[in-house]
Amino acid sequence: MATDIVIPSDLWEEDEETVITGWLADDGASVEEGALIAEIMTAKVQYEIHAPASGTLKITEEADAVVAKGAVIGTIE
Repeated sequence: MATDIVIPSDLWEEDEETVITGWLADDGASVEEGALIAEIMTAKVQYEIHAPASGTLKITEEADAVVAKGAVIGTIE
């Protein structure tokens, strides 16, 4: 069963969108739960995204993509 990687909706109030500044793991890579896998940037703050589960990373939104709060940017299978 796949686990979604979701842009948190409770990290900031003013911005409705964020930019994926970079993936720190490659598509298809094996990742461990809690590992740092991506970074995102709002207008003012950069955040780290950690793997919500262990498994194989499937990236669905590439680096530099502008995404909304709550958007699914990948999965771990």
